[in-house]
Amino acid sequence: MRRHRPRHLLWLALSLTLLAGCATRPPTGEMERSAGQWEAQRERLEALQAWELTGKAGLRTPEDSTSANLDWRQTPYHYRILLSGPFGSGRSVLEGRQGRVSLTTGEGRFEADNPEALMQQQLGWSLPVSALTDWIRGLPAAERPHRLERDPRGFPQALHQDGWRIDYRAWTRAADLWLPRRMTMTYEELRVTLVVTRWQPGPGDA
Repeated sequence: MRRHRPRHLLWLALSLTLLAGCATRPPTGEMERSAGQWEAQRERLEALQAWELTGKAGLRTPEDSTSANLDWRQTPYHYRILLSGPFGSGRSVLEGRQGRVSLTTGEGRFEADNPEALMQQQLGWSLPVSALTDWIRGLPAAERPHRLERDPRGFPQALHQDGWRIDYRAWTRAADLWLPRRMTMTYEELRVTLVVTRWQPGPGDA
């Protein structure tokens, strides 16, 4: 009598095969980075003041683990960060300009002096938005103590600042710039993972 192999064993074999393939293939573009590229682009990166990016943000605390879609538009005078999904409370929009920050959720529109206090007050957790505009470019926030560790190619690998540890896990190429594609940020028991699926640097890099 012909015996059929249990279906879950076939799935297991397939999964192991795929994992083995992933383990031997570096992320797309990672091997293209080379020593000297980071310093060569640093001035352009520091001048970059406008961009659009989309991706996902994951949030992990001792009590919960969840994620949201991320849409971030930045100009020299204004930023708009849209979080949609579970930890965005359905849909949350954080907007900031000189001297004014607002957060719009399903409960209404709220204002405060800084984004961190506003998010903590209304959402129960906070992202270091004031520093994140630098960290998302692989740079330390200006004029504040920090410690930077570099990888063998000279790119940022781990940044320690304001009590946070930022680990740069992967990079991508956009508009002739190497920019973080995946990063994790840890502060005490809070862990935030950002994965950028699309980087679009704007004209502020000139």
